[in-house]
Amino acid sequence: MWDFSIGRSLTLMMQTMPFILLRCAVYFGITLAYILMTGIGSGIGWGIGGLGDEGFQATAAFWGGAIGFGVTAGIMYFLREYILYMVKAAHIAAMVQLLDSKPIPGGKSQIEYAGSVVKSRYAQANVLFVIDQLVKGVITAITGLLQGLGSILPIPGMQQVMGVVRVFLRVSVGLIDEIILAYAIKTESGNPWTSAQTALVLYAQNAPGMLRNAAWLTVLMYGLSLLVFLVLLAPAAALVYFMPGTWSAGSVVFALLFAWSIKVAVIEPFAIACLLQSYFQAIEGQSPDPTWTSRLEGVSSKFGQLKDRAARWTSGTPEARDVSVETGGSQS
Repeated sequence: MWDFSIGRSLTLMMQTMPFILLRCAVYFGITLAYILMTGIGSGIGWGIGGLGDEGFQATAAFWGGAIGFGVTAGIMYFLREYILYMVKAAHIAAMVQLLDSKPIPGGKSQIEYAGSVVKSRYAQANVLFVIDQLVKGVITAITGLLQGLGSILPIPGMQQVMGVVRVFLRVSVGLIDEIILAYAIKTESGNPWTSAQTALVLYAQNAPGMLRNAAWLTVLMYGLSLLVFLVLLAPAAALVYFMPGTWSAGSVVFALLFAWSIKVAVIEPFAIACLLQSYFQAIEGQSPDPTWTSRLEGVSSKFGQLKDRAARWTSGTPEARDVSVETGGSQS
């Protein structure tokens, strides 16, 4: 069914417990920030609404809470590069080190060492962020190639089957992009754009197996997340009870936030540990196939951007440091 060891993944989780605790602190902190700012906004709205009738006060409290929630979402949007750089990528660096049975060098904490590894590969957080965005676009294109193959097969009911598969594949992309980043760390590449390009070609060569593993893990992740959501619905409703005004939907929103924080802090690292095993096992002894390189150049403009930036980085021209990228619109 899958090509990874659950036991090995759980061991990696235990070995990187400092990062699990860091992720819990970061993501639970984000959830608490949402709740706190929503509560403050709701309270301010309730106070202002006191100038009118009861209906106006309830409406003001609702919109005050919505504004507080939106402000927090905006702040988190600007912090996404830092979180990817210092939390997710650094955790992957520690996993790669331990997966190769290499000890953390003495004199450094695990978090300090892994952070230094990420900084040595990606000098700036925005470099890593742009690479991550380009990688997601290329993975989406690879997924599209597999979907296209399924759609042209003359098998009754294939369109319906591919519709279900398409949903899983789209969700699975969110797991796989971080595995590509791990390749640069494992190979100690000095050119992050080239390593991402190579890792994507190797991934494309083994895409069916990788997507199969990712699909299993997606089912597991979201199944556990749903269970967590249902368990946390009652405590979330208790929180909403103490908020002023009408926030009947707040219990669902807060339960979703708590479930999300547990997913990204604990469940997602487990899935990444599984996929790391699958990926490095699949590509062992392989070299990038020029045929796949040509295919990716033909179907993904993002892959072409990676290739172009890799060349400029190697040549040492000033454009090598230009990491701006168009991330909107099509992901291909």
